[in-house]
Amino acid sequence: MRNDIPLTVVGNLVEDPELRFTPNGVPVARFTIASTPRTYDREADAWRDGEPTFLDCTAWRYLAENLAASAGKGARLVVTGRLRTDRWETPEGEKRSKMVMDADEVGASMTFATVTIVRTPRGAPPREAAPDDPWTTASPTRPEPSAATGATDPPF
Repeated sequence: MRNDIPLTVVGNLVEDPELRFTPNGVPVARFTIASTPRTYDREADAWRDGEPTFLDCTAWRYLAENLAASAGKGARLVVTGRLRTDRWETPEGEKRSKMVMDADEVGASMTFATVTIVRTPRGAPPREAAPDDPWTTASPTRPEPSAATGATDPPF
């Protein structure tokens, strides 16, 4: 195992997942979940919501497509994955960073909802490494098959 930081977060989707495709046709979905802690206030005899934590997440390949087809804004999800730090520099030269999560698994929380599971008819996805910044070249449409290869199926 690498020196990843494994994490499981339960929260609600802030917006519908955004599905895009890399130039090679690999699906990638970006989504944000909000997790809000609740505590019981004995003096007021009531539950109180704390400050929400927003976490940007990225899902790849079949997970990305299934997530985009299955979950929408407000859906309560259980997301497991690995934390990493995105670093960039502003046009003014200031260095910035934020923590993001690369999702390995996403499931619906059944605490307040029921779920019907429908298996998608696909083979196992390839195990290749994802690029560091998928959004610099991602497109909302799947690229056409390469004429040179004559491929009719996406390359993932």
